[in-house]
Amino acid sequence: MNLRIEEDQIERLDEHATIPAAFLVERILVVSRGDDVLGGFTLQGSLVAAPWTKDYDAIDGEGPAQWRSQFDTRDWGLIAAFDDETRVGGAIIAADLKSRQATLWDVRVRPDFRLKGVGTALFRAVEEWSRSRGCEILRIESQDINLPACRFYAGNGCELEGVERLAYPDFPDETKLTWIKDLAAASAG
Repeated sequence: MNLRIEEDQIERLDEHATIPAAFLVERILVVSRGDDVLGGFTLQGSLVAAPWTKDYDAIDGEGPAQWRSQFDTRDWGLIAAFDDETRVGGAIIAADLKSRQATLWDVRVRPDFRLKGVGTALFRAVEEWSRSRGCEILRIESQDINLPACRFYAGNGCELEGVERLAYPDFPDETKLTWIKDLAAASAG
């Protein structure tokens, strides 16, 4: 693999959308309150009874091709991953410069390039992009049904900040998880 990570133009969301976001749900993340005084979380994977494929892009009105018409993307960034000239992954970041926070809005890697370091390279580029715009906090939203993503964020220094059951009325069996990474502390350390 000849991996190249570069900042791309947000106008190329259509190209980013060609990278499949679907994943197989075989396990979910079970989150419970920890025993410590600070109320931390205990995280444990649990097998699902019947695996299924989740594809957020298949939901009507969702997906990167729609976002420029739905949101103000002036302070958004697109980081693209290429193997030679083939787009194999990407990440979308939304910056809130007033609050000095960035949100990792979307990250995706082509299935045949997953578990090969592409996601980690994209995450590092997202951190750098965010820091270069003065952001001190990186936030990420995931769901309990995406255990690989949750492990990825935890493995990259993110902490689980919040758990919200019933956050998605159309998907009542999914729990919203909010991850946070202190970019200021990470760059100082």
